[in-house]
Amino acid sequence: MLSPEEIRAIEEEAPRYRDRQALGIEALKIVQRHRGWIPDEALAAVADYLGLPREHLEGVATFYNLLFRKPVGRHIIRLCDSVSCWLTGQETVCRALCGEHGLTMGGTTADGRFTLVTVPCLGACDRGPVMLVDEDLVGPLQPESLGPILGRYE
Repeated sequence: MLSPEEIRAIEEEAPRYRDRQALGIEALKIVQRHRGWIPDEALAAVADYLGLPREHLEGVATFYNLLFRKPVGRHIIRLCDSVSCWLTGQETVCRALCGEHGLTMGGTTADGRFTLVTVPCLGACDRGPVMLVDEDLVGPLQPESLGPILGRYE
């Protein structure tokens, strides 16, 4: 079931889209903003509300790497995996995140604080390696800089 706030936000966005199908991605993003992720029942509720096949929205939700179909941490770390970042030390940063800071690729820390995922490019090749923590672009990264950076996020 969608909350009144979610329905209101979806309807506020609706005039920007040519039809309900085009509104689907934005509706899923709204649900994720409210719930932190998109559970099955919320996806079904969005599909029913918009009059779309659930399979269509499932395909959308699993295609876009910024939509989450399982619970995630309070903070999402998106580590850039582009060639530029890889050449400037992304692999070393990734090892430090996973080894010293208890993260796993695609996983969430035991305390629910962070989820780590890779993304193909963050568009900051001049500052590689980089990561996006929530909406904060951070880089260039060094393994020793990770502790102070992660410490800013409770």
